[in-house]
This record gives sequence, C-alpha cells and structure tokens, in this order.
Amino acid sequence: MSKPFDKIGVVGAGSMGGSMAMLFAEHGLQVSVYDVADKNIDSLTERLNDPTSGLTPDLHQRVAGFKDLSQFMHSLGGKDTDKLLVFSIPHGSAADKVISEIRPHLSRGDIILDGGNEWYENAQRRQRELAPDGIAYLSMGVSGGYQSARRGPSISPSGDKDAVERVMPLLQQFAAKDAKSGKACVANLGPAGCGHYVKMVHNGIEQGILGVVNEAWELLYKCLHTDLDTIAHIFRKWEEEGELKRNFLVGIGADICGRPKENGERGHVVNEVQDKVVQDADDSEGTGIWSVMEAAKRHVSAPTIASAHFFRITSADRAQRMEVVEALGESIGAARKQHLESKARTEFIEDLRLAVYCATLASFAQGLNLIARASADEGWNVNLAECMQIWREGCIIRSEHIADVLQPALEASPGVTNVLSLEALAEEIKRTVPYLRKVVQDGLEWNAHMPALSASLEYFKYCGGKHLPSQFMEAELDYFGAHSYDLKSEGDGEVKKGKHHFEWKPA
Repeated sequence: MSKPFDKIGVVGAGSMGGSMAMLFAEHGLQVSVYDVADKNIDSLTERLNDPTSGLTPDLHQRVAGFKDLSQFMHSLGGKDTDKLLVFSIPHGSAADKVISEIRPHLSRGDIILDGGNEWYENAQRRQRELAPDGIAYLSMGVSGGYQSARRGPSISPSGDKDAVERVMPLLQQFAAKDAKSGKACVANLGPAGCGHYVKMVHNGIEQGILGVVNEAWELLYKCLHTDLDTIAHIFRKWEEEGELKRNFLVGIGADICGRPKENGERGHVVNEVQDKVVQDADDSEGTGIWSVMEAAKRHVSAPTIASAHFFRITSADRAQRMEVVEALGESIGAARKQHLESKARTEFIEDLRLAVYCATLASFAQGLNLIARASADEGWNVNLAECMQIWREGCIIRSEHIADVLQPALEASPGVTNVLSLEALAEEIKRTVPYLRKVVQDGLEWNAHMPALSASLEYFKYCGGKHLPSQFMEAELDYFGAHSYDLKSEGDGEVKKGKHHFEWKPA
C-alpha cells in the first residue's frame, strides 16, 4: 500500500498557484513551488513574507520556491519516492512543455494533478501517454478564482480511479466545505478527462450568469438611474434571502457597486472600468469558447451561455465597436433613461430579481444538459447531483437556493438527460418565467442590452413549444435541398432524416 503524501510540488507560482501553495502548507504539507518565470517566484516570496498572507512564521518554512527545475524535482524526493505535483499553468502547450521537462524525474507511482483550465482532450492524451509508465495524470478542475484557491476551492478530479482515491483524502482537506452539510466540495467525477469537462461547463454556466447579472445592472443603473450604493443594497438583499440566496455573482456585484474610490476621491471604482471583456478574444481563457463549441457539436441548446459569450466577444474590440457606432449612430445602442413612480419602480426591481433567478436557472439547465450529453457520449457516467454538490461552495456559480432545488431532484433522477423535465425545476420556471417575460418586454422598450435575458426567455419558449414554426423551415429545406421530412400523423418522430419528400417545383 502506497504511503500518504507529505510533500507536494506546485508548478506555476501565479495568483492561483501561490494561493494553493499556502493552502497546502496550512494543511501540513511541505510545499515546493517552481515557475519558469523567475519574477513569479520572487513575487511568491514577497507574498509569503507579507504579514497579511495569513501564514505564521513556522508555516513559512513549509513553502520553498525554486527557479531551477532539477532542484525543484529533487526537493520532492528521488526516483524511489512517490511524488505528487499540481499544475497551475495556462492550458495547451505549456503543460506539454513542463511534462517533457520533468519526465526524466518521474517514475511509477507519481501523480500529476492538472488544476489548470485545460481542454479535456489534451488531458486524456496526456493520461494515455503517461499511463504505460505508471504515472497518473489526473484531470482536475479547480474553481473559485485565486481567493478560493487560498481558502478552499471547489475541485472536480477525474482519471485513474486508484490514483484519484489515493489523493482524495488530501483533496477533501483542501476543498471548500458546504456550510449546510459540512461535506467537502470535491468528488471523483469519473474516468478520463471528465473533471476538466465539468470545470469547462462550470465556466460556461458562469459566463451565462455573468451576462444575466451584467444586464440587470444596466437596467438598474442606466435605465432607472439608480445610484450605485442603492444597487449595492439591492444586490445584497437579493443575495441574503430568497431565490438568489448566497448567489456568488450577485454577492460580489453588491461589493463592486458599493466600492468607492480610494484616497478620498469621489465616485466608485466600477465607473473607471472600460466596457470590454478580453479574456476570450485574447485566448487567455478557453473554457467559454469550448463550452459554446461543445454545445453546438453535441447538439445541446445553450443560448444563454452562447449569447453571453458573443456579447463578451463584441465588447472586447472596442476600437471596432467605435467604427460601428460611427456608422450606425449612438442611439441604436444607448439604453434609455426611464422615470418610474416609486411603486412601479419597486415592482420592477422585484420583477427583475425573479427574472435574474429564472435566467440563472436557464444557464444551469443548459450546462447540466451538456454534461449529461457528453457523459453519455463518452461513457463517463458523471453524476449530476455530485456536480451540484461540488458547486455548493468555493466556486463562482455557487447559488444555495438553486442547489437546494436541483441537487435533490437530480439525486432522485440519476439518469435524466434533460433537466428541464424535472418537476422541481419545471415548477420554478413556470412560476418565474412571467417575470422574465415582463423584464424583457420592458428592456426592449428601454433599449437595454439583454442578450442573455432574452435568450433565456426564448430558450424556455422553444424548449416548451408544442408547435414550433420549424415545420416551415423543414419545408423550405426540403424545397431547395430535398431534405425530406416526417408527417405530423406519424407521431413525435426520432432525431433522424425524414421519410417524405415533396417535389415543390420541378428541377
């Protein structure tokens, strides 16, 4: 039986890697940290010596930074010592380069935990390459940002079952803990690269919710001209009780809106931030792109996630946007100020709260359906209820009330392929979709930007549409492409080419 690990090597000394190194040290491990950039090791050393780091002097001795790879690997033990490494580095070629460099120092029994936002097929390729030598490469999603990496993140590992079980006691120590049950927000999600896949989808759901909350902020700030401190109070109240209770993105929205400038300057920090999100367009973040690609490839409808993504892409190139503004005029994209009486204003804010909740449910449903489809396609057998459990704390899509709705429903229906069919979720959607519809109607009149809110409404409409106008589309496809179609009288039909063709016009 393998001995438990008492040392861990962290590759990558950035904000995530450095924060995890301190977390590991607090849980009794001797931590070695390596980075190809010397400045990152220097920065980590400064963080460790900062009295606000939270590490007591005796714990400082548990963390050592290395600029030389051989010395770093030697610090973890020789060939006869089982080594545990954590990658906190950019996705793609960076991990391949590190693996090729450390490969001579690796031996049977060693385990690599890749905690970066990696493409799941890259993870599976590395698993296949390393397995013959007895080296386990585990696909491990880590969520929550650098702050949760310091306090305890949400973790989704997958890969070789024995290797995952071997490190699970450590991961359970490090992971965030669910405040309600005390359970660690980590689970062995299954084989191969499903850990990174689930993290990818987590980020897709996150992208959808970010879009929804962003649009709610504009409706309050630019349409109703609510001051930022009042919006902070509104978001805080939403986050404290009801359907959006302990929703992370609503909660930090309150923090952001209430944050004044420093040094006595008037105004708020958020008003200094330029209106562009670049992390997709500059390829520093791939999970949002992959989520949209995977939804399209696996034929899963995910319009909330996709619409939020395309909004971000357009926002990124502000220079190009300004050329379009010049061509179309400013009024086409300017939200219009509204003057509502006190009662109407209060009613709209409550409608907006429930609309945000309803659209957030749409983002969760789309992400869970994508995981279910991929799991079926790949034979992973991912447990959706476990996904909800690991997302209860330490992650960006934490939303306590939503978890309370979805997790029990998923536990009772483990084989569900479309979560919209779950009674508990369906009841919540039916109850709140009228508010979403009203907010979208108001927002259209006010010229607000609502790609995620409106896409969520349309998602529920067409997913719940008994008679869709697509019969006309099917007829047109048959007209010009001899696509063929099924007859209404033949039942609901399967997802395959129809049996009938009509010669609408002789060729």
